[in-house]
Amino acid sequence: MTEMNLVRRDFLKTLGLGSLALGMPGRGFGADSPKNLPNVVFILVDDMGWSDLACYGADLHETPNIDRFASQCTRFTDAYAASPVCTPTRASILTGKYPARLHMTVWRENSLGTPDDSKKMIPPRCVSDLPHEEITIAEVFKQAGYQTAHVGKWHLGDATHYPETQGFDVNIGGTLWGAPNTYFYPYKGSDYYRESRYVPHLEFGEPGEYLTDRLTSEALNLMEKMHNGPFFLNLAYHTVHTPIEGKPELVEYYKQKIKEGMRHQHPGYAAMVRSLDENVGRVLAKLDALGIADNTVVILFSDNGGYINKKDGIPVTDNSPLRSGKGCLYEGGIREPLMIRWPGVTRPESVCQEPVCSIDFYPTLLEITGLSGDPKHNRDVDGTSLVPVLRDPNSSLNRETLCWHYPHYYFFPETGPVGAIRQGDWKLVEHFEDGKLELFNLKDDLQEQNDLADRLPSKATSLHKALVKWREDVNAQMPEANPKAQK
Repeated sequence: MTEMNLVRRDFLKTLGLGSLALGMPGRGFGADSPKNLPNVVFILVDDMGWSDLACYGADLHETPNIDRFASQCTRFTDAYAASPVCTPTRASILTGKYPARLHMTVWRENSLGTPDDSKKMIPPRCVSDLPHEEITIAEVFKQAGYQTAHVGKWHLGDATHYPETQGFDVNIGGTLWGAPNTYFYPYKGSDYYRESRYVPHLEFGEPGEYLTDRLTSEALNLMEKMHNGPFFLNLAYHTVHTPIEGKPELVEYYKQKIKEGMRHQHPGYAAMVRSLDENVGRVLAKLDALGIADNTVVILFSDNGGYINKKDGIPVTDNSPLRSGKGCLYEGGIREPLMIRWPGVTRPESVCQEPVCSIDFYPTLLEITGLSGDPKHNRDVDGTSLVPVLRDPNSSLNRETLCWHYPHYYFFPETGPVGAIRQGDWKLVEHFEDGKLELFNLKDDLQEQNDLADRLPSKATSLHKALVKWREDVNAQMPEANPKAQK
């Protein structure tokens, strides 16, 4: 895209969103002060599994600050990432659209790769950079007078698609990479992915400084500067993604705590979870200290399931009772911790069992703030506002199904390219390599061990038809048979 086209695109976005704002009662730039709007702090964790927090059943990990936060929130039991890997889920959060609709169904580096001739299928060539034509929630906020800041992992495009081009006034640390080389200052090197990596805008640190701590310090500094007006802070931690590097003193502490029979056994990972918890506590304490906690919506979520491969000979985490982990569409790959605190609305210690998804954050934040967004973009938004269940966690959403599309391979062989649909308690998994269908009743079989497809063929067929119809509706890209692999 040329520089002139980029300028024109930004002008059109401003014209469209600005005219909407001017036409909304109390939302125009010359109308009521935007200071009346709530702040939004979105805390996104990388690769944290559903059962990695104490309040979700972890046995080794200690998370007192997050547990305390959960007691002040609506906590969701059936919250899902729109993808079993990071980039697609992050795109869904910012746009409210399914990754399949965006054609962003795999992490960025993989979208640029070449087919593996040892595999039965050739995955589709995907969009690697979040298109500028998409209207992000940050752009909606910015046009309404919010100050917008991104801190931490981005992984949604090259330098021409960094946060500054997607509605964020400030970007600290966001790059095209999905993980840092190291969690210790100066956060650079070429050991992790055999390429030179760094985390920008974190200069003047000291030896031993820890990335999760530093990103939080940067976020607190921004909150100090932005707290007099409405702000949107997208705090996207790199933790608990590999490389598995905890603070040495915490690693040693968890080595001593591990006992036989515990599901979680990795002291380095436990140390990373503990550092995450400490820093979430710092963010919440800062909201209190600034006197803005009562006017700030806080969301805590993870972008995909926990990573179950081994590091140092030990599985990084264990998503039990859920099956499998990151990179697949069984529950362990897509079900996530989710807590939302909306002061004056959400009830302390409330629990919601309604199935929700990362595509829902965009319309939820629009309704919470009373903003309209862009009507053209909104026509293709797949998510549903969670406001009804935030007001009453025992209510339900007007939605029949949630769908997933992952036409790719991951680093372990349990699933290849795959799709899935959930309708009520029923879940169907479709394997694209051989067409195999698996049917589970999640209410009776959360572990997805009892395949009912042969016993209930009509149910399996009905769900499969709905999944195929959904793929057609969103124009999902399908993998193709690999002729070289079949020779």
